[in-house]
Amino acid sequence: MKTSDKILQMLKTQGELTAKVIATELGLTTMGVRQHLQSLEDNSDVVFEDKKATRGRPTRYWSLTAKSNSHFSDRHEELTVQLIDSVKTIFGDQGLEQLIAHREDASFKLYQAALADAKDLPAKLAALAKLRTEEGYMASVERTDGVYWLLENHCPICAAASSCLNFCRSELQLFQNLLQQDASISREEHIIEGARRCAYKIVPLNG
Repeated sequence: MKTSDKILQMLKTQGELTAKVIATELGLTTMGVRQHLQSLEDNSDVVFEDKKATRGRPTRYWSLTAKSNSHFSDRHEELTVQLIDSVKTIFGDQGLEQLIAHREDASFKLYQAALADAKDLPAKLAALAKLRTEEGYMASVERTDGVYWLLENHCPICAAASSCLNFCRSELQLFQNLLQQDASISREEHIIEGARRCAYKIVPLNG
């Protein structure tokens, strides 16, 4: 993987970062990283914001632009949106709902089988994150103060979800159905609404 691609990957999964932090993690010089960031900025893939520090000069933080999504998505977004529009035109909203329900049901069966051997909530979440990452969502699980978070740093169906928000509703419902015996789930951050990632808060039912 090229250095510029590694930098994009870091910004995608970790959010805004300084050149120093990127350099430390990649084992490069800060000057070298700044050159890569400058090139990425020239291509409109990244932007920076200078934030006031407690003392000294402001600290420069780098983050991704919407244009950078082209580096991560390999789905045929335009075709997907056209197909959704066609389903709406030919079969109406009810037809589209049937399509989404079918996708949700098929995904539920696939995920349920993958989670069958998981004995507890952490194991189930680890299996779910693995599945979602394989599907392109760049998913991970974190735990803070007894609450779990399923974090998805990329949305490979973003174009479809933007065209029809019921895809997002369906995915949340899918997670809720999968883990209904173990936890309550809510979406706290949403890529479609402008967030950097989708973040699902997962609260164990048994504390």
